[in-house]
Amino acid sequence: MRTIRLLLQYDGTEFVGWQRQDSGVSVQGVIEDALSKIEGGAVTLHGAGRTDAGVHAEGQVASARLNSPLDDDTLARALNANLPPAVRVVAVATVADDFHARFSARAKTYEYRLWNGAAIPPFIRHYAWHVPQPLAVEVMQRAADALVGAHDFAAFQGTGSTVHTTVRTVTSARWIDARPAPGGRLLSFEMSGDGFLRHMVRAVTGTLVEIGLGRRPADDIPRLLAARERSEAGRTAPACGLFLVRVEY
Repeated sequence: MRTIRLLLQYDGTEFVGWQRQDSGVSVQGVIEDALSKIEGGAVTLHGAGRTDAGVHAEGQVASARLNSPLDDDTLARALNANLPPAVRVVAVATVADDFHARFSARAKTYEYRLWNGAAIPPFIRHYAWHVPQPLAVEVMQRAADALVGAHDFAAFQGTGSTVHTTVRTVTSARWIDARPAPGGRLLSFEMSGDGFLRHMVRAVTGTLVEIGLGRRPADDIPRLLAARERSEAGRTAPACGLFLVRVEY
């Protein structure tokens, strides 16, 4: 047997999330089904991040163990031939047997995209949060600066999550005015760190947007981190704007 590493992209709009569930179509499920068809037996796939329903990926990484004699490039083509168009295998590589997509990861980067303008262009409506009111992006960036470092992010953790610790280290948190366009602009919030709690990036984004709208003070982030109460922070931004863009090993 050999261990393979897959670099994946997917449109999460129609999926129940990464993880295989009792009902609904998952990203993990469709890839495992494709792998099992090629392998001729059951295959278990491990993902670097368990993205939620409606969340997308440009740089998800997964790993599995296979007996298949197909070389890496041929395996990638065979997988794409058996996957729905919403899921693509960018590359396959045979790696050391101790590699694990989740446990070997050292850092991840997520990007949250929102459209700031009166009317959202129809071709990005499934991939960005529409915020029509004017946003003070410079104020949002000053607020985001307080997220960098090792902090307890309990105030930004989604309900129903069980983890040993809510402390995470954020190495970068920045707003990018990526694409000014007629009628508005596409903004991106990029956040990198050693790990993320459930809904953390979306809760942080929702809070920063409330700051940008003037609904809470610009220096509110330190207070929220200290409070450790989810009810104190802002809304959870919609899933459609979130992308897993990079995993580092």
